Amino acid sequence: MISVVPSKGLKIKKLDETLLAPDEPAPFIILNPDAVVPILLVCDHASHRFPRSLGTMGLDFLNRHSHVVHDIGAGALVEMLANNLGVTAVLCQYSRLIVDCNRELADHNAFLEYNDGVDIPANHNLRNNEKEKRASEIYWPYHNAIEGQISRLKDQGINPVFISIHSFSPVINGEARELEMGVLWDKDPTTAKFFLSDLGEAGYFVGDNKPYSGKDPEDFTIDHHAEPNGLPHVGIEIRQNLIHHGDGIKRISGILQKIINLVARQNRSIDIESQKSFK
Repeated sequence: MISVVPSKGLKIKKLDETLLAPDEPAPFIILNPDAVVPILLVCDHASHRFPRSLGTMGLDFLNRHSHVVHDIGAGALVEMLANNLGVTAVLCQYSRLIVDCNRELADHNAFLEYNDGVDIPANHNLRNNEKEKRASEIYWPYHNAIEGQISRLKDQGINPVFISIHSFSPVINGEARELEMGVLWDKDPTTAKFFLSDLGEAGYFVGDNKPYSGKDPEDFTIDHHAEPNGLPHVGIEIRQNLIHHGDGIKRISGILQKIINLVARQNRSIDIESQKSFK
């Protein structure tokens, strides 16, 4: 079994051999760590970075920079949103192929062996101690950082709207996707409605719990942080060809900024346990 370190305990298991060298980037980055705006942005799949100790993971150059290893454009979009809105954002700085921070560690997809037809050689036959190392050095530090920011804001009487940003490939398993954006939700339909309505009015083809669903178990970050803390929350998916370049990121950021500002003004503590999960 993989060691599960409770995020609120802030204890990271020490292993004899480390995954990350001392001079490598930290597992996460926090933008505007002292902001008091009632918004918290997170990005689980912001980076295509591999630890040096894992080399190329058996992937060629093109695959190491493709949607297989990260959510193209999502990290840059979150950075622009955080800078323009002055809100706090937490981004993971290593590829989801090292460990997927949006999955339960017990989920076999936390350590993907294949992704959209691409073989991931370095993830085959992983030993438990190798999984533990990745969880201890990347997964839990990232989630502890998120929990720390929630606690910081709550200590100041702020219940932030928790917004998780992802992007999705225009083509998956050989099939084109017509959707341009998706709004993912489960326990909090109220926040989702702002995004569904305003993104649609902006002219985008928006999926309600599509192309993925917030009701699925593969939504660990929101399930682990937002729902137990009673925070308003939503997951946003953007098709990658809309944000794979600077102009697109600027355009989508401008649209999302207006919606997020509206949500922040309307923000109130939502008892998500009392809301119906429309399944």
